[in-house]
Amino acid sequence: MPKYFPNIVLMILAAFVVVMISNCSDAGETKGMPVKRIAEGEDGPFVEILQPVQPVLTTEKVVADTDDPAVWIHPDDPTKSLILGTDKGEDDDGIDGGLYVFNLAGKIVKKIDVPVTERPNNVDIDYGFKLGSGTIDIAVMTLRDARKIRVYRLPEVAPIDNGGFDVFVGDPDSIRRVMGVGIYKRAADNAFYVILSRKEGPSGTYLWQYRLNDAGDGSINITKVREFGLWSGPPGEIEAIVVDDELGYVYCSDELLGIRKYHADPDHAKANKELAIFGIDNFISDREGISIYKIDDKTGYILVSDQQGDRFQIFKREGEPDDPHFHRRIKIVKTAADASDGSEAISIGLNEQFPNGLFIAMSNDRTFQMYSWLDIAGEELRIRK
Repeated sequence: MPKYFPNIVLMILAAFVVVMISNCSDAGETKGMPVKRIAEGEDGPFVEILQPVQPVLTTEKVVADTDDPAVWIHPDDPTKSLILGTDKGEDDDGIDGGLYVFNLAGKIVKKIDVPVTERPNNVDIDYGFKLGSGTIDIAVMTLRDARKIRVYRLPEVAPIDNGGFDVFVGDPDSIRRVMGVGIYKRAADNAFYVILSRKEGPSGTYLWQYRLNDAGDGSINITKVREFGLWSGPPGEIEAIVVDDELGYVYCSDELLGIRKYHADPDHAKANKELAIFGIDNFISDREGISIYKIDDKTGYILVSDQQGDRFQIFKREGEPDDPHFHRRIKIVKTAADASDGSEAISIGLNEQFPNGLFIAMSNDRTFQMYSWLDIAGEELRIRK
């Protein structure tokens, strides 16, 4: 018996789906509605959308190999928001990668070239970093084969890191290939941190965390503050990271096992204690990109790429009333994205095409696919009003 009985919403939904499917003239069609079913998981029943949801827009193609997106929201006019996306480059053909900037129409407006020998990997964005007498928004990008990170001022996408920072220093070079990045802005004092993952590393110290500091000359520097994070071991890896600033948690995808959860604050009394591992069953293979759709400061959804299934698994952000670390699966959504590695969820309205938020996912055809949250949410998930 699952830890929690299905709530009344899911029971009503199950009855609705049965009636809907039984009224269809063809078992493979639902009169224009996505085909769905109620499935059972380790944490109870969930809805599975079997017919791919289609994106509203797809970005222009990058040159070689898309990997991870992030979205910068314009403070005054959300329609002028920007999408940043990494292109890893192509080793075999010697094609350089880079950091692309797209507008909300999916058009390329800027590209920062990065040599293929450095291999751009993941990117994350946060707001209000104190630099000098003011505050700025920043993006942090990982360079896997360079074993370093880059930091940029937004929206200019101008470097403020004097060429970047070497990371995982002191470990053997073979296990310093940095991949995932999540920025944490601590609510108590607005301190900024980056949490980094890598291609491989020791279980228990797989993730490293650094504080971002004002260097006093218009640039920044970094200070290492902790090592943490269990790993299930090869052939899997931990790449995707997302940080929940408001609730103070960090989640990372242990690809072949599940989603691991820790406190994001390095000064927390239980900072290195694993709080949960979920998403263990019903994945076809790799657990990849993670993103959070926020209804408010405490509630919402955690979305995880089920890469080989071309679908996203969706869990409750806030957990359960008597266990905030029990993240029940609510829905699995099939998408048109091919083998998606990275994703981002934005929960405010951006324009007429994305009135209640944007879900954007990397696709294996060198694009990022842009979905309306209304299409991902369907009838089962809430939207931010």
